[in-house]
Amino acid sequence: MYDVAIIGSGPAGLTAAIYTCRADLKTVVIDGMAPGGQLMITSEVENFPGFPEGIQGPELMGRMRKQAEKFGAEFKAGELSAIDTDSKPFKLTAGGDTFEAKSVIIATGSSSRWLGLESEQELRGKGVSACATCDGFFFQDRVVAVIGGGDAATEEATFLTRFASKVYLVHRRDELRASAAMQKRTIENDKIEIIWDSVPVDILDRTAGKVTALVLRNVKTDETTEFPLDGVFVAIGHDPATGVFAGKIELDEKGYMVVKGNTGTSVPGIFVAGDVSDTRYKQAISAAGSGCRAAIDALKFLEGEETSAGW
Repeated sequence: MYDVAIIGSGPAGLTAAIYTCRADLKTVVIDGMAPGGQLMITSEVENFPGFPEGIQGPELMGRMRKQAEKFGAEFKAGELSAIDTDSKPFKLTAGGDTFEAKSVIIATGSSSRWLGLESEQELRGKGVSACATCDGFFFQDRVVAVIGGGDAATEEATFLTRFASKVYLVHRRDELRASAAMQKRTIENDKIEIIWDSVPVDILDRTAGKVTALVLRNVKTDETTEFPLDGVFVAIGHDPATGVFAGKIELDEKGYMVVKGNTGTSVPGIFVAGDVSDTRYKQAISAAGSGCRAAIDALKFLEGEETSAGW
């Protein structure tokens, strides 16, 4: 029996664990299929406060995990396979074990959608990124491309013009899906060139270990063209890790957790933190902050102060 079960071990989950353990709540953290979250595949993190020299993503997550362990957090390897939200306490199954918890914090995160190219996988962190806010600074006076045609892609392209000398916006159709305001802003930006009706087929150069060009195929003519550049940003959406909660906890039309009040969900006693409910910011620091808030709300819930938890 645990006071709190935290599902997910990224910045949100580990911050929540630090706070719940320091409040003397018996806490278990379910690692998930990707312990440490997306920062484990991030090379250099320069926007997390307290590290003016920057820090490698895996090192940052390793430090956060050690801090949670220092205060008494227990960790279970594996992914949550079942949760009974009707029982009190809640019953959870992960890694072949079933256990009970008086409260739950869901911090399972979301994952960027990728193109599915082998070169894309090999060059992640070497010029290929899914976060302009995180990595745009590294492309001062460079040429980059953004893949996508929705609001996220146009926002990324516009943001990157602060640093890059030129931004290609690559879209597979002949019109953008972004809002009218974002389309206007994008089209009127002199640094952005839109490449219509095109899809990436390869990113060069795996041999060099860095991005040197993007190979595109025109879907109407089938012609391929190589564009020399220094970075590729994929902005085709995210998928929240909420499959196991479908039908048990309220989700929105895109599968994100619906937040009630502060960090509550549709089930009293179950809270949410991080990218699993964040459709806008998706930053390590905002995830960590929400982990703190969810931990405090869980404590208030266990103390019987449900109104303080956000309902």
